Amino acid sequence: NTLVSANIKKLNNYSFSQGLVHDGGKSAIYSTIDHVANRAVYNSFGDRNGCAVAYNYITGEILICVSRPSLDITKGYADIDNFESGTLISKTLYGTVPGSTQKISTLAAAFEIMGADKLFSKSYTCNGTYRNLGGQDILCHNLSGHGTENIQEAFENSCNVFFAQLVEDPDMPLDGIERVYTSMGYAINGAPQNTIDINGIKCETASTTLTNSYDFDTQWGCIGQGKTLVSPMQLMIWQSAIANESGQMTMPHIIDHATNVKGKITEIANTDHSGNIFTADTAKQVKQVMLENGQNYTSSIEGYTIGVKSGTAQVKEGAEENSLLTGFVNDNRHPIAFCVMIEDKNNGNVKTEDITKVLLDELCA
Repeated sequence: NTLVSANIKKLNNYSFSQGLVHDGGKSAIYSTIDHVANRAVYNSFGDRNGCAVAYNYITGEILICVSRPSLDITKGYADIDNFESGTLISKTLYGTVPGSTQKISTLAAAFEIMGADKLFSKSYTCNGTYRNLGGQDILCHNLSGHGTENIQEAFENSCNVFFAQLVEDPDMPLDGIERVYTSMGYAINGAPQNTIDINGIKCETASTTLTNSYDFDTQWGCIGQGKTLVSPMQLMIWQSAIANESGQMTMPHIIDHATNVKGKITEIANTDHSGNIFTADTAKQVKQVMLENGQNYTSSIEGYTIGVKSGTAQVKEGAEENSLLTGFVNDNRHPIAFCVMIEDKNNGNVKTEDITKVLLDELCA
């Protein structure tokens, strides 16, 4: 219904409840969604809420777009007052706390600012807790610590302490982070937020607050908590700039083509790209780090060469945790980028890896 509402001028006598009816020569919109795969991914959530989105990072075709809870629109909206919160939106389009998936952006900023040689020469020690230069404590998810790490090890360990020290490193000036984040589409420090247009559907863009490299909130924001928000859709789109090794995003579309009442094609999709959000060299370096991390998922997402980053996001003032997984398949035969989010992950047995495996098996079969 959202797609139809945003593109109603393309249609004549379209029925919201019945959809396309060929008798009588009604015009139509044909989407890029793989409906069989979409249903399989929806079912794979079990009783969990959240969302999943996937697209072809070469062409921009959105293939999966699932959001739970949902409803059967053919049954109408008579019981709307009792709908579960989130039923009438696509969570793929709205900002959410990204957790450690934010470390992809901070990694890209570090490569862009320092270059690969200097970044890989850096090492910091994680003892589980770090008293930053502002006198505040940054906790790692591993309270026993990770020891001394380089950037590859810290990314794989998702080490908060390493990334906090990276943000306050003199070779990582805050204005450099702001520059890269802004280029990636973040609204910084309350700046006006743009939207990503997907065939008339508006997707929120990322936002964060960066005030002082030594400040807890700034470091925490670069780690993926605090005031940082990113939509699953944008997390997915960034993967195209990395997977294609171009630094340019492949912009998504959900309309494949549209026809008039006579069945003649009146619109057909084109592939569009953004300008560079970071350099091609940065894209290649981030891709390699993500691919190395992807080897940790060979047992749970078997059969694919993937670059990934997971994230655990504290929400509702720490009362719940969401689980996220974003990445790409490194295969031009199956150029799939994705983002999966499970809400309140600790109250269920479904994992983001499980849903991602279903998603890839369906799309790459």
